[in-house]
Amino acid sequence: MSALANLRRPATIAVAIAATLGLSACGGRERPKADLAAAQVTTIGVNSYLWRAALEAVSFAPLLQADSNGGVIVTDWYANPSNPGERVKMTVTILDSDLRADALRVAASRQVSQGGTWVDAPVQAATVQKLEDIILTKARELRRQAVG
Repeated sequence: MSALANLRRPATIAVAIAATLGLSACGGRERPKADLAAAQVTTIGVNSYLWRAALEAVSFAPLLQADSNGGVIVTDWYANPSNPGERVKMTVTILDSDLRADALRVAASRQVSQGGTWVDAPVQAATVQKLEDIILTKARELRRQAVG
């Protein structure tokens, strides 16, 4: 039995040396650096530039929901102090991981105060379009900053 143990010892040492040499060959190599400006780079479920830009664009209103994996931002009702008889609520949905105009959808609801109650009122399409433009412009700016 001791003869068997004597045979295993050199084999174990040889395996340990081979493993050490194999691991040492891995050192000195740098990992390739990711392009931080790529539209796909994200630790969340949607495009990170659109997400950050959308959060910034609606930051004036209190948030009800912000789901970065699903790409949904919902604000609570917001009344401008200069016009307290009107309030708005917004939902921003980011649909894709690419920085594209069709990856963004904004919906808004508007109410006006009539006789002490809030009544639904139409939202001008230009208002929603303007908010989308603000978000897209800011997202592109964030991407340019990340490039350098």
